[in-house]
Amino acid sequence: MPAASLPLFPLHTVLVPGAQLQLRIFEPRYLDLVGSCSRDGSGFGVCLILDGSEAGQPAAPVAVGTEARIVDFTTLPDGLLGITVQGGRRFHVERTRVRDNGLIVADVTWLNDPESTALAVEYDLLATLLRRLIEHIGGIHARAAMAAYADPAWVSWRLAELLPITLADRQSLLQECGPETRLQRLLELIAQLQPE
Repeated sequence: MPAASLPLFPLHTVLVPGAQLQLRIFEPRYLDLVGSCSRDGSGFGVCLILDGSEAGQPAAPVAVGTEARIVDFTTLPDGLLGITVQGGRRFHVERTRVRDNGLIVADVTWLNDPESTALAVEYDLLATLLRRLIEHIGGIHARAAMAAYADPAWVSWRLAELLPITLADRQSLLQECGPETRLQRLLELIAQLQPE
């Protein structure tokens, strides 16, 4: 499959499919990016920063990220543009180039999970934990149908999004191929979160 071209927005965070993220936009390269995405109805890639910072010189991103689609705009109290994005497809960066304005553009291949079946019984505990977590914190996932809790992909992404884990662990989950592998890794991570 030929690589697609995708502008990148490297950040000190990991966006997983289905999650939402608020961004404050002030650099000209990202204002141009938001304008272009709004006109074309296209998305951009969010990647965890491997080296560098979010502002200034182009940062070095990790190779696996998530496509972000703009779902809302706002003017922030300081007068800057705020956007809300939602995570879509995962991708692998094949090569990058930097435009004159400092925007990183990548050739990417899309990463697809294998078709998932119903949630296996050994992961029922994770679905229960997720349901309690969402009942406690609310948010956009509080409106999810009960059937979502039987979907291994949805359960794995929501736990990857909501659990208090490190960025390295969240990135590792993003790179896993298949919901069952992610669910198994989540069981291990939750065991590590338990107090001694």
